[in-house]
Amino acid sequence: MPDSMAAMLEQDLECESLLDCFHGLNDLDRRVFRLLVESADPLTVDELAEEIDRERTTAYRSLQRLLDAGIVKKDRESFESGSYYDVFSPVAPDEIADDMQRLLNDWYATIGQLIAEFRDKYEDRASESTEPTPPDPE
Repeated sequence: MPDSMAAMLEQDLECESLLDCFHGLNDLDRRVFRLLVESADPLTVDELAEEIDRERTTAYRSLQRLLDAGIVKKDRESFESGSYYDVFSPVAPDEIADDMQRLLNDWYATIGQLIAEFRDKYEDRASESTEPTPPDPE
């Protein structure tokens, strides 16, 4: 079960913690993302796998999670022979920040609606219990 909102607000959050909060990244995902950010050039799956000392499939699964989260992009490079390979790089920080802001706004609107529903539900019950009971017609 996720931490309560109160507990989350008491934590010392950092920039990368935001990616965890919004996208549920694991340690490997954070490491791969950091490598991509720190690299001067886009990296291939094989280069990333070597850097993280893991199998190619493990590196690819992490990249896929980062792609699904929208914080990494994939481009296709061509060899002179006509074949191709994929390279990965981080999405621009402004795009990631804008996406997190949109997600936060959507979340805020959803939570606001739930709070309104909570208020309506329990105000009705509270007013029902405070209404006087009509006397018995005996």
